[in-house]
Amino acid sequence: MKEIELSEQTIEFKCIKCTQPLGTFYIGVMGHSDLVKISYADIRRLEAGNEMRDIEIYSGIQRELSPNRAKEIGKYVNMVDATFPTAVILHINQENAFYDENTSTIKVPFRDNVAKVLDGQHRIAGLEYFTKDDNAFQINVTIFIEMELEDQAIVFATINKTQTKVNKSLVADLFAFAEKRSPQKTAHNIVRALNEKVGSPFYEKIKILGTANDKEKETITQATFSESLMRYLSKDIMTDRDIFKRGKTPEKYQGPDLLARPLRNLFIEEKEILIAKIIWNYFEAIRLKWPVAWQIVAPEMILNKSTGFLALMKFFRDAYVSFNKIGEEVTLNEFREVFESIGLKDVDFNRTNYLPGTAGQAKLYSELISKSRLIQT
Repeated sequence: MKEIELSEQTIEFKCIKCTQPLGTFYIGVMGHSDLVKISYADIRRLEAGNEMRDIEIYSGIQRELSPNRAKEIGKYVNMVDATFPTAVILHINQENAFYDENTSTIKVPFRDNVAKVLDGQHRIAGLEYFTKDDNAFQINVTIFIEMELEDQAIVFATINKTQTKVNKSLVADLFAFAEKRSPQKTAHNIVRALNEKVGSPFYEKIKILGTANDKEKETITQATFSESLMRYLSKDIMTDRDIFKRGKTPEKYQGPDLLARPLRNLFIEEKEILIAKIIWNYFEAIRLKWPVAWQIVAPEMILNKSTGFLALMKFFRDAYVSFNKIGEEVTLNEFREVFESIGLKDVDFNRTNYLPGTAGQAKLYSELISKSRLIQT
């Protein structure tokens, strides 16, 4: 590496040298605003090739940035327990980096487009939303110097090929360890209770991680149930969790917000048992209305699987608020009245009538609304 022009503004930080089969790279820590300033993403794009041969050339290695994902991360970085424990990976050309062996520091110009992002562009984009002081959020970085473009592409491809998405049910299950309240923890506790309580309409029907129930009876994943329930507890799950972590209590809802999420205030009042009872009564009414379709586990049946369950969870709001008793228990018999006029039979809940996925869910929900004669609010 060469010495940088003395007149140019630079940033300097500690690094350790690491050698692996691919070559040598440097591991250090940078302040978030410095990282945002010097980094850039080389987006994969189609360029004009040799006109004589009509060759199309792709350049760049990164995927397009997702603005929604960046905003989501931008919200996360301002949470009380935000963390990025894995390294952002950068490539810097030799003329823009100087490593001092004696002090184990690396010096780079403090200007735009110095460090190409090989992994972490969404994290960096999210850090632009960080509201604290400059460089208050430190980021561990891995820096490659003067790496061939082919090797850069291999690093990017290897990282993204070998990454495994975390099982959503595992994420839901891990909230059991949380000390503070949150929509996630409440949903986890309720789902677990409904799965374990003898007599529950969900008894041993939920796929809970780490349990050895009868797998042939399990039709709904823990994550699917938890995510559906949380929609009725909060319109901003991350913010609510952050407020609890800071020792405060999120606000209750009123008006349209409460109509959309009618279990919200029960959640804020820590009435998890009552929430579980309401959900129990609702699905017990469904089990009594369609006992075969609810209990039977067969490839062609959908009522007790995600297609049917998600439609039923959407219909829950309409059924519950129709009694004008938000914040109170709606009894089993009251919920049974809702389903009384619905003429669907057990055999109707099949994959032919309701295709797996959002189309089948939407069709079933629409029919539940129309056949129950509920007035949508």
